[in-house]
Amino acid sequence: MTGFAAFAPEHFRFRLDGGVAVVSLDRPDRKNPLTFESYAELRDFFRALTGADDVKAVAFVPNGGNFCSGGDVHEIIGPLVEKDIKGLLAFTRMTGDLVKAMRAAPQPIVAAVDGVAVGAGAIVAMASDLRLATPAAKTAFLFTRVGLAGCDMGACAILPRIIGQGRAAELLYTGRSMTADEGASWGFYNRIVDADALESEALALARSLAAGPTFAHMMTKTQLNHEWAMSPEQAIEAEAQAQAICMQTRDFERAYRAFVAKENPVFEGD
Repeated sequence: MTGFAAFAPEHFRFRLDGGVAVVSLDRPDRKNPLTFESYAELRDFFRALTGADDVKAVAFVPNGGNFCSGGDVHEIIGPLVEKDIKGLLAFTRMTGDLVKAMRAAPQPIVAAVDGVAVGAGAIVAMASDLRLATPAAKTAFLFTRVGLAGCDMGACAILPRIIGQGRAAELLYTGRSMTADEGASWGFYNRIVDADALESEALALARSLAAGPTFAHMMTKTQLNHEWAMSPEQAIEAEAQAQAICMQTRDFERAYRAFVAKENPVFEGD
């Protein structure tokens, strides 16, 4: 797929706002739970962003005052009880593939969290690149509360890198809710905004990223992900190569010429 102008998903809400893909779940009456179908369709959507020409950033926003209540109890949890290990592993790999697809998408992803973001909803927020929240946001990695391990969808790898090992361990062992204030002070949320301004703030942030040097943003996201497994020496060399590649872009030249002319650069992503 090279463009999303005509994209019409069946299991979540989508619109293209300039260069920003605005995504939300579409079951507000139940606080927007995920289903087998919405998991798979979101995974495929984020995978397709690798080849998207018209999407420069993504805003994942709430619907009806809530972000996501996790896996649907009746449509996911119930059927999982009846599956054998092969079927269970197919499901857990699919959910993990959603996180992999979000991290592999070249576009920065902004999560705007209001109300509940629990279970897989907390994971979607975690897997995003930037996170805004309202004072009412309640974020819980509540897997242990349903008899599962806290190590779901990359939580034990990613969450400690955002908020620290001890804080992540507390949330993953207890399953308790992290308040918005805790999330902000711990670095999970970039900032707290009023509920009536949340979506507009998230879109403004996403638009500012979409207007930036998108090739360079892709390179930044790639290095943020890849350098987890590198030594400082390897990371410095990888960044030297990444920056040399960015110096070949026309956006780098545009920025230079705009600086000389005392103008604001207009980036085009090439």
